[in-house]
Amino acid sequence: MASFKKYQVGDKFRLARIDPADTPFCEGPPSDQRKHLDRLAIELDKLQNLLHAEGRRKLLLVLQGLDTSGKDGTIRWVFSRTSPLGVKVTAFKAPTADEQAHDFLWRCHAVVPRTGEITVWNRSHYEDVLVPVVEGSIDAAETRRRYAQINDFERLLSETGTVVVKCMLAIGKDEQRRRLQARIDDPEKHWKFSLDDLAVRKKWDLYQAAYESALRATSTEHAPWTVIPADDKRHRNLMVASLLVKTLRGMKLKIGDPDPALRSIVVE
Repeated sequence: MASFKKYQVGDKFRLARIDPADTPFCEGPPSDQRKHLDRLAIELDKLQNLLHAEGRRKLLLVLQGLDTSGKDGTIRWVFSRTSPLGVKVTAFKAPTADEQAHDFLWRCHAVVPRTGEITVWNRSHYEDVLVPVVEGSIDAAETRRRYAQINDFERLLSETGTVVVKCMLAIGKDEQRRRLQARIDDPEKHWKFSLDDLAVRKKWDLYQAAYESALRATSTEHAPWTVIPADDKRHRNLMVASLLVKTLRGMKLKIGDPDPALRSIVVE
């Protein structure tokens, strides 16, 4: 059975040791993999119902990754069987002028999950220790302060009932080239492409280094990082779905005891 251990971030983690083309969670022929993903999606829906019914805790899934790593596709497939009433998705874009006028975590507080809810962040507060680092708009001291503030923020969430799951979708440089080219070559996918994607790609090594530093500094017991090999789209979806199901099972969700007063009620 596939294990997450190799892909969990610790003190000695090196991003270069993760092969984005790995597929440990793709077991059996493609037809079996599709069925397995569907089973996981169905179980995820049941577990979300339990999370809502329990009414005490919540779950935050943070998805990070370079352009074309598949954050949108992961959300689409992993939650394909989950009621939209139980899942809330927030996509973090470049900060607005109003957001820039506040501390970098300000916009995150308003969209943390409510009790009984699964919330997905498509990009997140981690953009504020990636883009500014690569662009040189914050120095090493400010970067360390932000790491510490992120750890404190996520500890606050954990201590107030939020289980934090963080996934970095790791895509290889060659695979990213193929996906970007596919967007350029297909007129129906032009809306997905931006010239900024090419500018970021030119800084590939700088982003890899920034990601490695951020992952190592912010992978904690209360909010660990898991790196998801993402060159194979189905593997990416299977691994994230498996991690969420494993996490929710581990929460041992329980509905409260039945109300004895309801036993005497007969609906006519």
